[in-house]
Amino acid sequence: MLEFLMAGGWVMWPILILSLLAMAIILERFWTLRATSVLPPGLGWEVCQWAAKGKLDPAHVEALRDNSALGALLAATLDVRHWPRHQIKERVEDVGRHLSHRMERFLNTLGTIAAVSPLLGLLGTVFGMIRMFMSMLEFGVGDPNRLAGGIGEALVSTAAGLSVAIPALIFYRYFRGRVAEYVVEMEKQAIALLDTLEHASPVVPTGTARSETSDDPLGQAQG
Repeated sequence: MLEFLMAGGWVMWPILILSLLAMAIILERFWTLRATSVLPPGLGWEVCQWAAKGKLDPAHVEALRDNSALGALLAATLDVRHWPRHQIKERVEDVGRHLSHRMERFLNTLGTIAAVSPLLGLLGTVFGMIRMFMSMLEFGVGDPNRLAGGIGEALVSTAAGLSVAIPALIFYRYFRGRVAEYVVEMEKQAIALLDTLEHASPVVPTGTARSETSDDPLGQAQG
């Protein structure tokens, strides 16, 4: 391994560092962007049941906010449930963009690694070829086998750069696509919650006078 690094020249060290950084980002994103962590199964349906029954306790909403990314979006929807529908949708889209930005953390770094690694490899190859031709200028062509070996060593850095860039680019595109799918599904469940809130009927306790009922059943249930 050490001989391989030495053959590629000094650019092999930054390529090695970028490969370790890319691996760390990929593992971290795989853990953070688990479906069960971002979109807990059944959470949207459960919150819709809360809304339909008027069980919107503030403590439940705060717990929902800390539950997951989907929970944060649904909690933001519940926070403005008394607003007009178009304003609630704008709020959902705004919060969705913030959550999308949070889920895309480190992805720009991964994309930069995918772009820079092959350039570093090419730079190492260029420097290697320059050294080889300068040596030929000073000592002559000499042994053809040695010349072929020098060219092979110069190409090591390019191969290393591509070996880092290709998987980094693949995972960069994969995670971007996964985040986009999550955002669409989260907004879909938020709209389903909004529809439930609009169609929720007020729950009037038995024996309560009509004049004492609130015009806002959800606010009454929350209180």
